[in-house]
Amino acid sequence: MKYGYFDDKAREYVITRPDTPLPWINYIGCQGYFGILSATGGGYSYYRDARLRRLTRGRYNNVPADFGGRYVYVRDNESGDYWSPSWMPTQSDLDDYSCRHGMGYSVISGKRGGIRAATRYFVPLDETLEIWQTTITNERLTPVDISLFSSVEFCLWEANDDATNYQRNLSTGQVEVEDEVIYHKTEYRERRNHFAWFACSEPLAGFDTQRESFLGPWRGWNKPVAVEDGKSRNSIAHGWSPIGSHHVRLTLAPGESRQIVYVLGYHENPNEQKFDPPGSQTINKATVKPVIAKYRDIDNVEAAFAALGKHWDELLGVYQVASPDEHANRMVNIWNAYQCMATFNMSRSASSFETGIGRGLGFRDSNQDLLGFVHMVPSRARERILDLAATQLSSGGAYHQYQPLTKKGNNDIGGDFNDDPHWLIIGVAAYLKETGDFSILDEPVVFDNQPGSEAPLYEHLRRSLQYALDRLGPHGLPLIGRADWNDCLNLNCFSDTPGQSFQTTTSKDGKVAESVFIGALMVLSARELSALASQVGKADDAAFYADVARKMDETVRTAGWDGEWFVRAYDDFGRKIGSKENEEGKIYIESQGFAALAGIGVDDGKARSALDAVRKHLATPHGIVLQQPAYSRYYIEYGEISTYPPGYKENAGIFCHNNPWVIIGEVVLGNGDAAFDYYSRICPSAREAISDVHRLEPYVYAQMIAGRDAPTHGEAKNSWLTGTAAWNYYAITQWILGIRPEYTGLRIAPVVPERWPGFTARRVFRGVAYDITVTRAGAGNTVALVIDGKAIDGDLVPPPAKGVAAVKVEAVIG
Repeated sequence: MKYGYFDDKAREYVITRPDTPLPWINYIGCQGYFGILSATGGGYSYYRDARLRRLTRGRYNNVPADFGGRYVYVRDNESGDYWSPSWMPTQSDLDDYSCRHGMGYSVISGKRGGIRAATRYFVPLDETLEIWQTTITNERLTPVDISLFSSVEFCLWEANDDATNYQRNLSTGQVEVEDEVIYHKTEYRERRNHFAWFACSEPLAGFDTQRESFLGPWRGWNKPVAVEDGKSRNSIAHGWSPIGSHHVRLTLAPGESRQIVYVLGYHENPNEQKFDPPGSQTINKATVKPVIAKYRDIDNVEAAFAALGKHWDELLGVYQVASPDEHANRMVNIWNAYQCMATFNMSRSASSFETGIGRGLGFRDSNQDLLGFVHMVPSRARERILDLAATQLSSGGAYHQYQPLTKKGNNDIGGDFNDDPHWLIIGVAAYLKETGDFSILDEPVVFDNQPGSEAPLYEHLRRSLQYALDRLGPHGLPLIGRADWNDCLNLNCFSDTPGQSFQTTTSKDGKVAESVFIGALMVLSARELSALASQVGKADDAAFYADVARKMDETVRTAGWDGEWFVRAYDDFGRKIGSKENEEGKIYIESQGFAALAGIGVDDGKARSALDAVRKHLATPHGIVLQQPAYSRYYIEYGEISTYPPGYKENAGIFCHNNPWVIIGEVVLGNGDAAFDYYSRICPSAREAISDVHRLEPYVYAQMIAGRDAPTHGEAKNSWLTGTAAWNYYAITQWILGIRPEYTGLRIAPVVPERWPGFTARRVFRGVAYDITVTRAGAGNTVALVIDGKAIDGDLVPPPAKGVAAVKVEAVIG
């Protein structure tokens, strides 16, 4: 069952009925100001940090779901009928409805009783504000007198405090209204220098800033008394719950359309210039008024939207493909790349499943995400790398998370997730291969944001590897610490107390439990660091790290081998996890996929055996489950992984994030059919026809799909903010399609299904546009290249002569 369709030409997903199984969202904003926006107008906005600078309220686990957001109400002043073009919150029957989620914008349209209203929501580039551009049209044969009411509910900035500290917060809310602009200034009188504002392009018939005045006692957003009566109260909030609402009254002739622009913004003043006049409590509006005036002008709004479209043209234009598979084309060219930019901006902080309160930006997460966006925004990737490195500890370890506003490590979570440091190496290597900007390695970067601790970024990478070398266990494998990539495999926790955090509770000294997965990851990171060192003339380092990789490769192939597949870990008792010796959890996906990806066991057949075991034991029509058999009870020695019911999350769910490791592993072994088969099983576009089963958005990846042990096998959870986005983009673009940046050129090494006759692609790499045509001449993956009409040996396209802007690449595979 479908709830809409893809409009690839417009780069939009069009939702044609509002009652999607779960809220289907989009993000507006791509720099500092962001908003979550559902297809029914729900969501909230924030500046930089979803916890510390939240402008509007968002309520999670609400009933009904997705209640509260950016609402416009339409009222027929003659009949008194009122409704929401976004369907929510009034849930009135609509004659027509659509939501077009696009690149950084959404257009929600509804029609009822001959009146059509459509609102385009977006955030202009380089601004800290959002625009709601509402077009109201009279499709009746007679004139109509209508009212429009906007509404937002302001958050009192710190989202966790806003949702918990009512004894204070119900008394602190403050607003100002000047020139028909609503200014939210809670706590501005004291330690804050920022405020929110909400403006309208039309003269107002009224306004409201106190929630109860607008809604009425014992009422909700579905039936506000001000809308029902057709009259705002002109209320001024004093404590309680500040809101913003504008009342605009219009008379429209038959066929007439009018545009009304609402603008919600964030603004800061210097501390010494907060008030005007000085010594008063009135906001100094000198620097915000020009911004308000600019975006009350529809011509400026249209120009801003055009600039946003050009911005996405440039980002998405870096990599475009035309293959025989429409789903791969759609994801590579539009939606997967778009989701990768969302993970860059948000990491794992704010979505329908992440409240923006409990997590900042993840160290592991953000480094992995680089794989998916570095080619689109290399300068911002550089900045992100330096921010991440600045949170690293002097030991080489890292805070697991950091807050984007302060850029400091999150002490509540801390560190000792022993895979974290390796991802910095992999992220930096991806940046260097894409850009060739080796100057970043000489950048002085502090440890733990402590002034005076600066060291070159290269030293941070060296300490990352040394951190692992200093923490090897009884089998010579890396110690797992609190967890590795699988945050729920907590082998040093042993929690028996409800409410304890599995990630931060440690009951053991951590000197026994080992991770085979980190061993495989260490092989990859050591090889990357060796290659990087070689590129900058550090021959001794290159040889040392190559030897580290060789030794760990051998350790994984011996201590980590179980006969047919790789062991997952050793627990605190020194017993295998992910072994035939186990009653449950005999085989895990992570160690199989990552070992093959890292090249471990390719020459001796172990990688092939491990991936054959994955297909036999773990593969389902909806993707590859994390382990089998699922854990049927709580194992205190394993931690959170065994707390989930079978088939959900880490307990044998389909963790889409690690499916690409198997995909890449199959590519490494030359099996394009298997790689693309696995790719298609979890591809959102390919799953659109079963949206009633999948339930989440068919245009972006989810973190998890319920596994075969779950009653709801095939149902997705945790969409948008997941490493699945970057890893699947990396798998399809760099491994299946095989267009891969290297230090000395662009590698063209496709491993595509044998049924494909070929494909074409355009890849912008270091300022040069490569137009690539791949043609299949027979079975196999051997590549013959012709560059600008001249045949070359191998599959690496060297950089062209200086000044050359375009290169034609012809590749024949077979």
